[in-house]
Amino acid sequence: MRKRFQWSTLVLVALSCLLVLAGCGGKQETATSGTETAANGLEAIKQRGKLVVGVKYDTKLFGLKDPASGKVEGFDIDIAKAVAKHILGDETKLELKEVTSKTRITMLQNGDIDAIIATMTISDERKKQVDFSDVYFNAGQSLLVKKGSPITGLESLTPDTKVLAVKGSTSAKNIREKAPKATILEFENYQDAFNALKAGKGDALTTDNSILLGMQKQDPNYILVGGNFTEEPYGIAVKKGQPELLQAINDTIKELKSSGEYDKLHEQWLGVKPE
Repeated sequence: MRKRFQWSTLVLVALSCLLVLAGCGGKQETATSGTETAANGLEAIKQRGKLVVGVKYDTKLFGLKDPASGKVEGFDIDIAKAVAKHILGDETKLELKEVTSKTRITMLQNGDIDAIIATMTISDERKKQVDFSDVYFNAGQSLLVKKGSPITGLESLTPDTKVLAVKGSTSAKNIREKAPKATILEFENYQDAFNALKAGKGDALTTDNSILLGMQKQDPNYILVGGNFTEEPYGIAVKKGQPELLQAINDTIKELKSSGEYDKLHEQWLGVKPE
């Protein structure tokens, strides 16, 4: 009787081990398939049911947060809504996360966001870190000064001139190349830089003309001078190795332009139709 009991016990233990091993194998297979799915950015977004986009919160006309309502509005925001609608069929299936010129690539690479739509200029240096969509907006770098300023353009900048720019932007790099004698002061974001200009901490502020126009609308005591001295084509950035997501974004841009919706958005936010 005792031997029979021992034999039964051994059989039960063996069966239990097999069940545990089978369970472990099933979990491992699920994790592997999940990893494969995560590698496809577009599929991961569809499974999640939400597109997460990094946008500016301090850039009037493109992405500006209303402190009273908490709502973020602008040209970039409407582009993000269009991408969400194309991918998920509903523009409200969109989560916006604040980025700055300094933080946006890091947040993308860390997986905090699916894409960057934040007045981001396409450059060869950035192409080493991210993949860009087709150009969705053409801007150019310029200078913003207070009315009556003796500064009329790049040629007016001297060693005594303080030019304000934003950290991590192509504008800061460009102004150092174009006006090497001028003193360049960098700030965390555009609003801080504009506040510094209004407080007299600098003589001019430089970035893309599209962003400067937003500042001018905030305070008409400031004007753009000297015209554009660079070309700044904006692109939507995604992680490298996500061709399906990139294609979906490019398809969205093409659809917006072919339908005439792009022209409407451009005129709504910039005041003019695109050239």
